[in-house]
Amino acid sequence: MNTRMAPELGNEKPTVLGVKPYKHIEKIIDNILPFAERRILSKGEVVHYYKNDTRECFLLLQGSVALHRRGDGIVLNSESSPFILGVSSQFSSEHLYVRSLETSELAAVSLERFNGVVAQQNLWQHFSMLLIYTASRVYEHCAQISQMSAYDIIRFQLVELMQEPEAIRQNITAAAYIKSRTYLSRSGIMRILAELRTGKYITMDRGVLRDIHHLPRKY
Repeated sequence: MNTRMAPELGNEKPTVLGVKPYKHIEKIIDNILPFAERRILSKGEVVHYYKNDTRECFLLLQGSVALHRRGDGIVLNSESSPFILGVSSQFSSEHLYVRSLETSELAAVSLERFNGVVAQQNLWQHFSMLLIYTASRVYEHCAQISQMSAYDIIRFQLVELMQEPEAIRQNITAAAYIKSRTYLSRSGIMRILAELRTGKYITMDRGVLRDIHHLPRKY
């Protein structure tokens, strides 16, 4: 079983990432995996939820991925293993796609088979915890970037980034992470990050976020 602790964030309140229900996700994966087909994704590779006419879902066994919205490509969520993709968006998956953030291992299974195993093995409690976590992640993201100042959005995204797995944090600049998840301009993001760095509120190295010391509530 995975045991992970959220990174230190000074006085910053952890996001939903800090309460990921690992044991419930792993329980579902253990029951579904015998029916799934494993595959390795290279960094940047994209997968869709439909294979021919069959709706699939994915068990994320190793690595990390981002969930994108088709059309504008904005990132709605990013997750590291273990995780299960495509089971909380069973009626709207044609508007979404998954992109690997690093070399990752997925296991694909039809949505029909997934739902059948959950019912047969009475995995409803574990499934509900996964759905609550997934919905909370999306809600938190939407709530934090609507009707907020540019600084408030960046502040939240920095806290979110600091809680991401090291494989994600070390391979994306803070500016790119924020830009992919918001509609803020790159120049505006860079300006605020530069001022936070100058004020020693954050530590960055070649654009990569290394530490958050303290982010002021007001800017």
